Amino acid sequence: MKNHNHYFSLFICTCFAITVNATVHPNIIFSDNMVLQRGVQVPIWGTANIGEKVSIEFAGQKYTTVAKEGKWLFTLKPLKAGGPFIMVIKGENTISISNILVGEVWLCSGQSNMEMLLGPMKGRITIENAKETIANAINYPTIREFTVARDASDVSLVEVKKGRWDVCDSVTVKSFSAVGYFFANALSQKLHVPIGLIHSSFGGTGAERWTSREMLESNTELKELVSKYEKSIVSFSERFQKYKENEAAIIEAWNQEVLLAKENKTALPKKPIAPVEPAKSGDCGGLFNAMIAPIIPYAIKGVIWYQGEHDSNKAKTSKEYQTLFPALISDWRSRWQQGDFPFLYVQIAPNEKNTPELREAQLLTLQRSPNTAMAVITDCVDPTFNIHSPIKKPVGDRLALAARALAYNEKIEYMGPIYQSMKIEGNSIRISFTHIGSGLLAKESDLIGFAIAGTDANFVPAKAIIEGNTVLVSAVDVINPTNVRFGFVNIPITNLYNKEGLPASPFRTDLP
Repeated sequence: MKNHNHYFSLFICTCFAITVNATVHPNIIFSDNMVLQRGVQVPIWGTANIGEKVSIEFAGQKYTTVAKEGKWLFTLKPLKAGGPFIMVIKGENTISISNILVGEVWLCSGQSNMEMLLGPMKGRITIENAKETIANAINYPTIREFTVARDASDVSLVEVKKGRWDVCDSVTVKSFSAVGYFFANALSQKLHVPIGLIHSSFGGTGAERWTSREMLESNTELKELVSKYEKSIVSFSERFQKYKENEAAIIEAWNQEVLLAKENKTALPKKPIAPVEPAKSGDCGGLFNAMIAPIIPYAIKGVIWYQGEHDSNKAKTSKEYQTLFPALISDWRSRWQQGDFPFLYVQIAPNEKNTPELREAQLLTLQRSPNTAMAVITDCVDPTFNIHSPIKKPVGDRLALAARALAYNEKIEYMGPIYQSMKIEGNSIRISFTHIGSGLLAKESDLIGFAIAGTDANFVPAKAIIEGNTVLVSAVDVINPTNVRFGFVNIPITNLYNKEGLPASPFRTDLP
């Protein structure tokens, strides 16, 4: 046993010595089991000694360069789907990267509903049908995921803190993003090529954290976010000290609020925490710096995005998200320099904290950002309207429908009905839609969720009837109608679909 320990220690020391002396270093995202994007030029980059000669061999392509300022970059010609392949990168040392596949690569990002794993997570509900899905995952080894570790930085980083590519099986899939996995699985079964996911999400985060500081500063409507951030840095020490001085009283007050909430059977208040140092919170571009910038310009097909809950209350009092979200999309596309790649996102689900104004901002983004699609999930909620719904398969499936249409040019309907226009007809208002597919459908009952108002702007429940590809809305007590709303509440309960089974987005015609 002593000899075994001796050889094991020698092996570890040898590996450490090789690592320390290694000069050629590919970016951490270029590692075993990775998936590269087919059909486009593929950048491969890393570091080496200044002036070091570096070469690469992959899938019949060979290139040589010299590291400038300690950096090197190769651009592979477009690749065909397939694999597994081996990539060899040589300098003063040799790096061999194995089990590489070529197929479709998608970036998955956002906050907690994208971050939710397929497997169990402490403090989170179990994903619907997780047990069966996990058992079947062994059949999809060509689905791979690179998970970016949570991190934040006040300056742009060149490499993520840590991450690795996992090959899908019934063990590793538990650590995959649930939405990401269902999306990849649906695509895999249609495209029959490898699917790579780059999962970079962080629960409880606002969109400004995922947008570069430069974009925020250059936008007249968003630069105030930077100003507030800079002020928070200056005031942090004072705020932290004040909290610590009053921490005992603050916690005691919270304990009393918890007791009262339990007596009244209402939601428990969040436990107070000390102020977080702004530079470490990821605010104002900090997550972009640490979790997005380091993986640019890795070749991708597009992005799937699930975020907005954190910004919901702000959307109710401000139109900031209407500007911020399209700015984020534009920012990422500009930095990747791959054109207007598909950006597919999820409209936030019904919840007492999720305001209709946030859903409206997401709806308006369809008009303001080209090559985008929105998955409506008003029917994918927990019966208790938990903000973290366990129903994730339809979410991934609907994002995959959008990908098939926008990224892969399939002639399919990929969204539910979207409000287009209104026309007053006597005591009724006729609503027209886009994305009606093969027709409109009231699921399981007469149409519900519509409200109508007259000149007094008092919205009342309305009768709604499907007539061809339109909906005629009226109410007995509204003689001179002016506007219609559909599902425009925190918890919309609606049943308008197209016949393809995709729900209509909430909307209001009285857009301010």
